[in-house]
Amino acid sequence: MAQKDKGLTPMMKQFFSMKRQHPDALLLFRCGDFYETYGDDAIEGSRILGITLTKRNNGGNSGETAMAGFPHHALDTYLPKLIRAGKRVAICDQLEDPKKKREELKGKKGLSATDKMVKRGITELVTPGVAMGDNVLNYKENNFLAAVHFGKAACGVSFLDISTGEFLTGEGTYDYVEKLLGSFAPKEVLYDHNNKRDFDTHFGTKYCVFELEDWVFTEQSARQRLLKHFGTKSLKGFGVEQMKSGIVASGAILQYLEITQHTNIGHITSLARIEEERYVRLDKFTIHSLELIDTMQEGGRSLLNIIDKTITPMGGRMLRRWMVFPLKDVTPIQQRLDVVDYFFKDPDFRQLVGEQFQRIGDLERIISKVAVGRVSPREVVQLKNALQALQPVKAACMKASNESLRRIGEQLQLCEIIRDRIEHEIQPDPPLLVNKGGVIADGYDTELDELRQISRNGKDYLIQIQEREVEQTGIASLKVGYNNVFGYYLEVRNMYKDKVPENWVRKQTLAQAERYITEELKAYEEKILGADERIMMLEDKLFRELIVDMQPYIPQIQLDANLIAHLDCLLGFAQVAEENQYVRPQIDATDVLDIKQGRHPVIEMQLPLGETYVPNDIYLDTEKQQVMMITGPNMAGKSALLRQTALIVLLAQIGCFVPAERAKIGLVDKIFTRVGASDNISLGESTFMVEMTEAANILNNVTNRSLVLFDELGRGTSTYDGISIAWAIVEYLHEQPRARARTLFATHYHELNEMEKHFPRIHNYNVSVKEADGKVIFMRKLERGGSEHSFGIHVAEIAGMPRSIVKRANAILKQLEADNSEVGSVGKPSVKRLEESREGMQLSFFQLDDPVLCQVRDEILGLDINNLTPMEALNKLNEIKKIIGAE
Repeated sequence: MAQKDKGLTPMMKQFFSMKRQHPDALLLFRCGDFYETYGDDAIEGSRILGITLTKRNNGGNSGETAMAGFPHHALDTYLPKLIRAGKRVAICDQLEDPKKKREELKGKKGLSATDKMVKRGITELVTPGVAMGDNVLNYKENNFLAAVHFGKAACGVSFLDISTGEFLTGEGTYDYVEKLLGSFAPKEVLYDHNNKRDFDTHFGTKYCVFELEDWVFTEQSARQRLLKHFGTKSLKGFGVEQMKSGIVASGAILQYLEITQHTNIGHITSLARIEEERYVRLDKFTIHSLELIDTMQEGGRSLLNIIDKTITPMGGRMLRRWMVFPLKDVTPIQQRLDVVDYFFKDPDFRQLVGEQFQRIGDLERIISKVAVGRVSPREVVQLKNALQALQPVKAACMKASNESLRRIGEQLQLCEIIRDRIEHEIQPDPPLLVNKGGVIADGYDTELDELRQISRNGKDYLIQIQEREVEQTGIASLKVGYNNVFGYYLEVRNMYKDKVPENWVRKQTLAQAERYITEELKAYEEKILGADERIMMLEDKLFRELIVDMQPYIPQIQLDANLIAHLDCLLGFAQVAEENQYVRPQIDATDVLDIKQGRHPVIEMQLPLGETYVPNDIYLDTEKQQVMMITGPNMAGKSALLRQTALIVLLAQIGCFVPAERAKIGLVDKIFTRVGASDNISLGESTFMVEMTEAANILNNVTNRSLVLFDELGRGTSTYDGISIAWAIVEYLHEQPRARARTLFATHYHELNEMEKHFPRIHNYNVSVKEADGKVIFMRKLERGGSEHSFGIHVAEIAGMPRSIVKRANAILKQLEADNSEVGSVGKPSVKRLEESREGMQLSFFQLDDPVLCQVRDEILGLDINNLTPMEALNKLNEIKKIIGAE
């Protein structure tokens, strides 16, 4: 490596020595007022950031290297772009002041170029999963770092959000870990480099990953790291003692924090176990197809967009978690619903809590910054404001008649001592940075107050000097000034030089004047400049002392943040219930799902003005009506009906009111959906393959407590195959005791209506339509009985399909229906009759395989001959000539 550095300039040697510390990271190298990148880093940085790519000389015969950079004050603009692009970024800063360095070296001889170099060092390694800056983080979204360990008995996984201190672990099958990765959506995933193939096989290639050495993933070293960090003798208190694979994954995360130089992690105070048995299982297909968090179409709205009325960032982050981890125990759900009900019925309480929440800000992330020593003066004041806002909230909760609210009130910690210290020690509106001055409040520190007096009254003293010297010398134009080279000076115009006293020392000659210094000015300069420097040092010292004294309050304030987030979610539920007319669901442990006049919470908010959503009833159980076989035309609303049922159940089980007239929800343990068509070209999977994979996942994991939604299953293959697969799946769900799930099955295969005759718990329904004047009107109402028509051609027509194609499709449909009626089932159409049905293919001038002539025919058929004027007829004839290309 030393050979490679031969001939390089001292600065480039310094750069490459830093680069060797983190070869996989993009290195931002501070050089004066710029952060610069070189070589491959410059090429990549230029591409991502859109900055100019140039070159610089490496020194000697080392040639040139690519270079790109940006002003150091623009770091907050460019760093987030690099992190969001999945890059790891090492920030190399100047560790000493270049100006002071020059002053120290002034007059010294025999120094090499290396001796004259400013010291630099990597001050931070920022990665997608380890970020603390507000400019990188989404304030209503967690920023999780994950680690996966492929253990012998189980697969372990751990999640850490360093910005909040949340640290969780779990273990189980690959399928379970994949579900957790999908739910937590980590920004970066760590794993043993020896397991790359296993990771790609089980979890795909969509994650931003980083490979660690295998020694990191050993139980002994992981357990020791965890015990050392938490200062405990065992992990029993966290409930994870027996989770060997989970412990290894958690230890790997702590090791990674050390590698990335994130060592101030006192805010990570516990390791929580992810309890699979507490939550409803939602696989990645269900989360995606129900559009819980994100939408499938650009510009659409997710369920989260509709129900997120949270005020605080902590509440927003908690709500995202609740959405993908619904509860499946009656008691905690009822407790949440009770609080929502209390908010709903007591508007004064709701208003008080909402107003105070407006003052709180991101309490969780601020206290985490206190732990790592990166909190700003403004954030400290915001912390004080939050603690002050907790006082009326705590008092109101303590007086509430709801037990859960009283318990929250008892747990809230006001931290009065540190709150009052901030009030007393910090200015009410401090600057963002400590080195800007004016952070510490007046009257707190005697020495600081005296120094400020000197600094603030400096101008007055200089004016006194100027006035006195003018009077004594008679130089009317005399001025007191200051510059960085000579400090304070007296400036005298040349015409008054003869009046200058002998004890003045000349320092600078100008074209029209001379500048002088006096002993008095020099003494005052030392005093006033020393005061400013001392003020900065003293303010920084006092502020750091306050931050250290805040450390013991971290666990209490983290608990406050969690309680506020919980309340914020429930407050939001009450607001959305009032705004959208939701009702409280009845929750129990039965198998009955009975929804009266249910509505789709997202679609109803996006309807055109004046249009109302058509509500429908749904009833499912495992004894009388286990499967609802729903047929009906395309676009009639079958998919919306399926989705709204799942969303109503999910809303109920996160403790939210639901869009219905009445709802009885017998708890579900899992929600499965097979809705919509998609493919996975990158893995070589067709639409049908994806459909069958998702269906297989459902059938392999379903229980008799599950809710299953199938939409148009089997359409990706031939009619016979599709009907056969669909029939067999429904039959399995009906007949298999452990798989007797409550099921909604929407299909265009009308043949499946026959199942009602053979299976007692399968009942046919259809989404009705009305035909009037040759047009189809979608009623969007669910009715008993099956449907025999899909009206797909009508949908094609209103989608803008050429009229010739619509007409031909109708002719073919009539022939197919005639053929099928002869054999009494789905049969092969008569090719000869289809050929004959074409409009005299051999004889007709308007052959259907000639689109130009079809267009001409449509133009003629569309003419109203009786009301056509001669001029209009000529114009139409001219248009037809243009269509066929005639001159």
